[in-house]
Amino acid sequence: MAEFFKADAEKKGIKVLGFEGTEEKSNFDPIITPIKAKNPNVIYFGGIYDQAAPFFKQTREKGVKSKFLGPDGMDSSDLTKIAGKAVVGMYYTSAAGPASALPKAKAFVEDFKKKFGKNPEPYAAEAYDATAIALKAIEAAAKSGKLSREDVATAVRKTKHSGITGEIEFDTKGDRKKALYFVLQVASDDPAKWGDNKIVKQLTIAPPEKK
Repeated sequence: MAEFFKADAEKKGIKVLGFEGTEEKSNFDPIITPIKAKNPNVIYFGGIYDQAAPFFKQTREKGVKSKFLGPDGMDSSDLTKIAGKAVVGMYYTSAAGPASALPKAKAFVEDFKKKFGKNPEPYAAEAYDATAIALKAIEAAAKSGKLSREDVATAVRKTKHSGITGEIEFDTKGDRKKALYFVLQVASDDPAKWGDNKIVKQLTIAPPEKK
C-alpha cells in the first residue's frame, strides 16, 4: 500500500522525503528521529492499526507535528484506544462507511447494539452482506446436484443482492461493479465514538479494467 501511495504521490509532483519499511511494533525511535529532522508536512503509514497506533503516539510524543494519513488498516476503534489524542484529526481511507453513510444499515446497527451492547466495528455491515451473498450462491450452486468450491465461486459472480450496504453486483473477476470508498477523519479519542468519524469524501468507483 505504501509503495502505491509513494508512486502515485510522485506522479502528482509531491516530493517524498523518505520511505521506510519496518516490522517493529514498540520502539520507533530509529524511524522517528530522521522524520523529525526532515519535518514533512504529511506522514503516510501503509500498515495496520496495531503497528500504526504506537508509531503515531510516539511520533507526537517526540514533538512531530506532521499530519497523519493511512489506508483502511487504520479503520478500527483500537487505533484510538492505543494512540489516543495522537490520531485525532488524522485522515484514512476505507471501503467500510459508517452507518450514517448507509441508510439501510440503520436497523442492523440498532439490532447489533441491543444484542452486544456496543456499536458494530468497521466492515460488520459488509460482512453481513457478504454472508447473505455466500448463502445465496451456495443455494444456487447446490441446485446442480454437485456442490464444489468452483461452483460456488461462479455463483457468487452471478449473484445480485440488495444489501444494507447498497446494491451489489459483481464482474467476472468477482469485484463489485460499483464499490463505495470513503475518506474519513478521526473525530474523537474515545474508541466508543469511532463510528462518529467525519466523512470527508465519498466515492463510487468501478474496478480496474482487464488488461
